[in-house]
Amino acid sequence: MNHLAIILSDIRSTFNVGNIMRTADCFGIEHIYFAGYTPYPKIDNDDRLPHEYGKITASIKKTALGAEETVAFSVHKDTKTAILAARDDGYLIAALEQAEGSQLLSKYLPPEKLSIVLGNEVEGISREIISLCDVILEIPMLGTKESLNVSNCAAIAMYAIKFGNN
Repeated sequence: MNHLAIILSDIRSTFNVGNIMRTADCFGIEHIYFAGYTPYPKIDNDDRLPHEYGKITASIKKTALGAEETVAFSVHKDTKTAILAARDDGYLIAALEQAEGSQLLSKYLPPEKLSIVLGNEVEGISREIISLCDVILEIPMLGTKESLNVSNCAAIAMYAIKFGNN
């Protein structure tokens, strides 16, 4: 079974973060790299003010339901730094985005170690960040809407990589 990590790039919602953490726990995700302004649970030597990390952690816990305690994670100042950290940990980097040159997630044969970049709920993943990735994966949209909620995309991608075409 593949080794999978997630990079959360400038996610806004604590509820999305908590939901992704809970899903990551369910699928045995090895690591979450928090990047940019993505909210994250309290960490040792947290440099945020206590009322700030307290409120954010409490909000994440509402949907994480304990996964914030079980999924390994690290915090990075920006997405580029998180990608470099994941690469240093041996992961190939995949952007999950609708973009030119993308491959359908359902047809992708993942490597042994893969880290998926998930982008901002409104803006997605920037071209600059996509250019740092090794592959672009896409979930096809068959209806009238052009996107899914980021936590739904995360769940689909985790399932596909862990139990799909490998």
